[in-house]
Amino acid sequence: MTRDEFLSRLKRGLAGLPVSSASEILTDYEAHFDDGLAAGRTEAEISAKLGDPDRLARELKAEAGIQRWHQEKNPSAAAGAVFAVLGLGALDILILLPILMGVIGIMFAVLCGVVIGFFGGAVIMIAAPFSVAPGGIAATILAGLGVMAGSTFVGALLAISTILLVNGLVWFARLHYRLLKPALETNAEPMGARS
Repeated sequence: MTRDEFLSRLKRGLAGLPVSSASEILTDYEAHFDDGLAAGRTEAEISAKLGDPDRLARELKAEAGIQRWHQEKNPSAAAGAVFAVLGLGALDILILLPILMGVIGIMFAVLCGVVIGFFGGAVIMIAAPFSVAPGGIAATILAGLGVMAGSTFVGALLAISTILLVNGLVWFARLHYRLLKPALETNAEPMGARS
């Protein structure tokens, strides 16, 4: 993405902020591009490092709403802060929740397949001496062990995938927490001062 594309998308996303705040933010991001170009990076590299301008605009608007609440402490500022944060989270819920539910459903189905495969392999292995299977008893026992080993391998891949998914969700939650942290800290200080 070029500098002009990034800045125009950021500017569109900042609509609704006071003009002075939006122009100050745009000036900051123009400076990021100037510094990056001076360091020898391309516009595409700089914009990739800065992230998605639409998401960035939502986060900046949410942060501005929270700062406005801290400065003004009136119902209008409170509503602005709440709607800005909800707007940030609502888009995440509308887009990410269905994807996350689908991924969790697939992972659960794979887990069921792993358990069924493992116990099915055990049944094949145990039943080998009592059945007349092609290849004999040894082949049936080895087939059962193979099914159990395959299920164990898929279970290990599922465990790694689950760890990566949880780490990704924790990272995503921390990203949002960093946005809300200043508001939480300033609200906690007066309570601690009263103790």
